[in-house]
Amino acid sequence: MCVGPKLGCSKEEDLTYHHGFGNHFESEAYPGALPQGRNNPRIVPLGLYTEQLSGTAFTAPRNENRRTWLYRAQPSVSGTSNSFSECRSGDTASPSLPQMFGGADWSTDMKLDPNPMRWGATPLRSGERVNFIQGMHTLLGSGDAACKSGIGIYVYAFNTDMSGSDSDGEALHVYNSDGATISVDFLIVPQQKVLWIQTETGRLTVAPGEICVIPRGIVFTVNILNLDSNSEDESFARGYMLEIFRGHFQLPELGPIGSNGLANSRDFLHPTAYCETEDSQVNKSCIIVNKFGQQLFHRSNPHSPYNVVAWHGNYLPYKYDLDRFCAVNSVTYDHPDPSIYTVLTAKGDENGTALADFVIFPPRVMATDQNTFRPPWFHRNVMTEFMGLIYGKYDAKKGNPSGPGGFVPGGASLHSIMTPHGPDTASYNANVKNPCDEPTKFEGGLAFMFESSAMCKLSQYALDCEQRERDYARCWDGLEKAFPTKAE
Repeated sequence: MCVGPKLGCSKEEDLTYHHGFGNHFESEAYPGALPQGRNNPRIVPLGLYTEQLSGTAFTAPRNENRRTWLYRAQPSVSGTSNSFSECRSGDTASPSLPQMFGGADWSTDMKLDPNPMRWGATPLRSGERVNFIQGMHTLLGSGDAACKSGIGIYVYAFNTDMSGSDSDGEALHVYNSDGATISVDFLIVPQQKVLWIQTETGRLTVAPGEICVIPRGIVFTVNILNLDSNSEDESFARGYMLEIFRGHFQLPELGPIGSNGLANSRDFLHPTAYCETEDSQVNKSCIIVNKFGQQLFHRSNPHSPYNVVAWHGNYLPYKYDLDRFCAVNSVTYDHPDPSIYTVLTAKGDENGTALADFVIFPPRVMATDQNTFRPPWFHRNVMTEFMGLIYGKYDAKKGNPSGPGGFVPGGASLHSIMTPHGPDTASYNANVKNPCDEPTKFEGGLAFMFESSAMCKLSQYALDCEQRERDYARCWDGLEKAFPTKAE
């Protein structure tokens, strides 16, 4: 068991975590709360209610089967006599939430566009007060959540906690119903500010440089840890999110790498049981928000959903510190395929082709051969490549030659299926001149990629937002004809 979150992220007391990936864990917030020798006894310790949360079909193969048994003060069904209603922005009878998750109606607001795209850091307008759900923006996606196929890619920017953040001071708690019979995941990548996430199975802090995965059906709340800053630019949380509508994230196979390397199982952390016990919180009315077919629904709930006193199972949220990634690289020549930096993958329909990969470009030693071109090569790909930058810079992009812009922290770029891309002119010219005759450690930043076999459509927000860099493709305009040479 791990004690404490990432350095500088504690909140009053240190949190504890279970280590491992895909393991079966058990946890008690109160000693003796877990039944012994059976899952669903007639008389449960402490008079608790038994509830199973299934993340896969009952008959899913054993190595894929995901479920957790929850032992709670009140079952989730308590309060459901308050029916769900559609969220409608501006409707005084409902919380101030968009009708569609991420603000985009996938049936009308999504458009195909094969052009290379780049966006600056996601802004938050001055004076705007929004929570995690309100600050979520759909950038692109493919398929249909209701048909259980495809992915969604989002950016977020918010400055208000979900706990007590609506107009009546009621806390908002959300869960995701979308996806296939195999568990579906939200993968959250913070870029600015530490997130304090409370779930039914426990609490996590997730800092920039860490990621968090929250499976389908688990109720959670996202707040900002230590929401105070002397800089207006850093007074809000910002980041990225990938949603897969089918399958679940797993560790990539290592093949000839061997039994160790990349993201090691022991470094994934799962929360331990936590139950709210103060009457002011336990019996306080709150709002449950359900993402159902990309649409948001809400209902009032007479008690907190965070009343799980104990649990055991393998269907759980988890986090991972990207500093723990064990990178492999060429020590002789050439720039290997970026798949060597895969942290998590979700299987697609074709063998060896992922529905989605989460790839990072961490600090690492670069190849030392004297004729190696270190940045990624020019490329066209059968995959959609969405990149983001958590901090620093990316070695294949120097910036925008026509003025402000460039690949900046909090920003993003998109190169769709078969769209040409590669190092910009400045990066290419600089690295052709680089003799590459001694070891070099790249420590300038941390970039990542959501890579998918899906052909994605862009939202109206992605196409029209103020931070879109409309002349992005000009970064390659300076690449001159190389043959015949001017001398010839």
